[in-house]
Amino acid sequence: MSRPVLQVVVASTRPGRRGLAVASWVQRLAQAHGAFDVELVDLAEVGLPLFDEPHHPRARRYVHQHTRDWSATVDRADAFVFVTPEYNHSFPASLKNALDHLSAEWADKAAALVTYGGVSAGLRASVALKPVLGALRVHTVPEAISVPFFTRFLGQDGEFVPDTEIEVAAKAVFDELARVTPALRTLRAGS
Repeated sequence: MSRPVLQVVVASTRPGRRGLAVASWVQRLAQAHGAFDVELVDLAEVGLPLFDEPHHPRARRYVHQHTRDWSATVDRADAFVFVTPEYNHSFPASLKNALDHLSAEWADKAAALVTYGGVSAGLRASVALKPVLGALRVHTVPEAISVPFFTRFLGQDGEFVPDTEIEVAAKAVFDELARVTPALRTLRAGS
């Protein structure tokens, strides 16, 4: 059996965002972990419009090419790491829109959350995101990475350079995703 595909999803799409630096770091660590084939999925590059399909996503009767392309991207994943900032005590609309475009493609896959922000470390984004993922039957692992005052971890070149505690949290995230993803893959194969 091939290695599972882990998609690192960059939730922020705004100009000047810093999430891409955090996601690139997550991608490098996931690749070094060795349990996954890792893909970076940048919602800014995906470029989905506001949800515009005439049929409910559960029907998988997509009329727009952008939705069919997005469906194929998400379908090939076995697990996700959502890298998200906190916007007004929640997660970005770009991520909600991307989630809402699909249904079955998300189901019975593992996910971990990487949040970043100021004093709250993006934790309120995590609190808001978990029930949405649950409704899509995404299994969120309890291990997570929450980065407070994340700008202090940005080098002069804009690269994300975390401290040891954040690195340790990342290893725990990848270990847990590697543990549960094969079981969910088997579950999906039996569906």
